[in-house]
Amino acid sequence: MKELIELMAKSLVDNPDKVLVSQLDGEQTSIIELKVAQEDLGKIIGKQGRNVQAIRVILGAAGMKLKKRFILELIEKG
Repeated sequence: MKELIELMAKSLVDNPDKVLVSQLDGEQTSIIELKVAQEDLGKIIGKQGRNVQAIRVILGAAGMKLKKRFILELIEKG
């Protein structure tokens, strides 16, 4: 799942080398932290949050297949 988010994020931003994805696993829930450069944060979020919402929908669908819940958190790098 981490690789999927990393691939989607790198295709959206101008600085793909600054994309970092980490995953914190729990029993039924995993938190995926996505860090991008500050100037790319708007590209990940998209107009009215559509890009980040689409990524979360894909995560939810993939999570249902794995019977696990995934939460995406955006973290702004300084």
